[in-house]
Amino acid sequence: MKTILVSGASGIVGYGILKSLRNTNRSLRLIGTTIYEESVAQCFCDIFEKAPPTNDENYISWLISVIEKYSIDLIIPGIEADLYKWADYRLDLEGHGTMVLMNSTSLIQLSKDKWHFYQELSNINSPYLIPSSLSSDFDTIVEEFGLPFLLKPRRGFASKGIVKVTSKTVFDLHKEQIGSVLFVQKLVGTDDEEFTTSAFCDGKGSYFASITLKRRLAKDGYTDRAETFEIKGMDIILNHFCNYFKPIGPTNFQFRLHKGVLMLMEINPRISSSTSIRTAFGYNESAMVVDFFLENKIPSQPQLKSGKAIRYVDEKVIYNDGNNI
Repeated sequence: MKTILVSGASGIVGYGILKSLRNTNRSLRLIGTTIYEESVAQCFCDIFEKAPPTNDENYISWLISVIEKYSIDLIIPGIEADLYKWADYRLDLEGHGTMVLMNSTSLIQLSKDKWHFYQELSNINSPYLIPSSLSSDFDTIVEEFGLPFLLKPRRGFASKGIVKVTSKTVFDLHKEQIGSVLFVQKLVGTDDEEFTTSAFCDGKGSYFASITLKRRLAKDGYTDRAETFEIKGMDIILNHFCNYFKPIGPTNFQFRLHKGVLMLMEINPRISSSTSIRTAFGYNESAMVVDFFLENKIPSQPQLKSGKAIRYVDEKVIYNDGNNI
């Protein structure tokens, strides 16, 4: 029996991974960790461990103690902060007998800063690049990108902190942060033309399997509604990015359709928030992780179901006798 730890297990990514792992025929012991004492995490795992915050000075020593306590075979980050933290301490963690689910080191570093990522795409003349800038001159930006345009955080996730600039008044409220915190980006496509593609990449410039969803975001920045979608030429687009960045394992690509062309918003070098939806359509990337990283089995493209997914508020009840529904 393999023992797998998933961090951030109280969040939509973390418990999505746990649910997907449980949805396999494998004999797995699942450990969920979160900073919250009371959370839904314990309903989806065999063992629950309360974690210190990722930025706590004792976090890594705590994680190592949990790895040793349960002889954990694999740890999977369920939040972005853990992805970056574990990347810095990967050798230390793996030195204690576990495997860390980790994408390409260079891609992880680039994904920390969306402006640096844009510059990298610009250097390779990517045809899927969204025009961006560090200009703080309103008239110059309007002339180049039109109005409205976006101010986006260089560091961030789930569409948090994005400002849609509709006037100079709005722009002036934020322009002092351009460069250090924000960058300017042309507004392309619409909210109804957004796509999320997940690929299981081979680390050599290609990928084994993929699924694309047309999505609608909730206010918190995560996928609220999604439907399966086939895009002609997606293999060419994915190979374009895989060939350059050499991602390995589950990798998330986010696009907007603009005048008939898919334009890349970002690459997330990790399992993303739509993972449980993907599993429901037959694309269980968490199971692929177990196959590839623990059992040396090459994933293959699964037969996908088609349909729509709608997220809604639900609850788990935990009784005092330890049972839950």
